[in-house]
Amino acid sequence: MKAAAAGLGGLAALVLLIPMEAGVPIPLPADLVMFTVGERVAAGAFPLWLAVAGFEVISVVGTTALFLAFRGPAHRLIARFGPRVGLTGARIRRGAAFVEQRGLPALAIGRGTPGLRTVTVLAAGASGLSARRALPALILGSSLFLQLHLVLGLLLGPLADKAFDQAKGPALIVLVVLAAAALVFWRLRRGKRAASEAWAEAACPVCLGLNLVAERALAGLRPDPLGQPDDGPEAAVS
Repeated sequence: MKAAAAGLGGLAALVLLIPMEAGVPIPLPADLVMFTVGERVAAGAFPLWLAVAGFEVISVVGTTALFLAFRGPAHRLIARFGPRVGLTGARIRRGAAFVEQRGLPALAIGRGTPGLRTVTVLAAGASGLSARRALPALILGSSLFLQLHLVLGLLLGPLADKAFDQAKGPALIVLVVLAAAALVFWRLRRGKRAASEAWAEAACPVCLGLNLVAERALAGLRPDPLGQPDDGPEAAVS
C-alpha cells in the first residue's frame, strides 16, 4: 500500500510537470517537482525507465504546446497577462530578433537555462522560424534540463530523505531559507515582476548556478535580450 502511494506520488509529479513545462503559471518551483521524481526513483518507489520516458514526453508535449499556443489561441492571453510576470511584448520581440540572428544554439541554451526557459519558447514563437526548425532545438534544451534534475534527484534524494528523517524541523527551515534566497536572487537579476516567473522555473542552488553559467555562454552571442527585464512601459505583444 505504501509503495503504491509512493508510486502514485511519482506519477502525480509527472502529470503536474506537463502544464508547468507548457508555461502554465503554477506557484511551485518546477525543479523541485522534477527532483521529487528522481527521489522516488532512488527510493525504489518509481521505475527509472518510466521517469526517463516520462520526462521525454513532458519535454516534447510541454514545449510544443507552449510554442503552438503562443502562435495560436493563447497569444492574446499572454499579451494581456504576461507582463505581470515579466513576459512583456518588448522582451519577447527582442528575444525573437535575437534567436533569428543567432539561430538554434541560442534556442537550445535558452530553453535549458533556468529563468529563460519560458521566454525562449515565446521568442521562438514570435520569430520567423518555422516550427520544424525551432522545436527540435527547444525540445533538446527542455530534455537536458529535465533529465539533469532526474539525475540530481537520484543522487541527492537519499540524502534529503535522511535529513528529513533525522531532523525534520531544521530540514524544513533550510528548505524555506533556500526557497526565499532563490526568490531574492531572481528579484535582483530579473526585477520584481519577472522574479516570480523565474522562481517558478527554478529555485534550487544548482539551477541558480546554472543560470549564471548559461547566461555567460549566451553573453558570447550578444546582444542577449532574453534575460533583460523591461524598465520602461510595457508594450503589448504585437
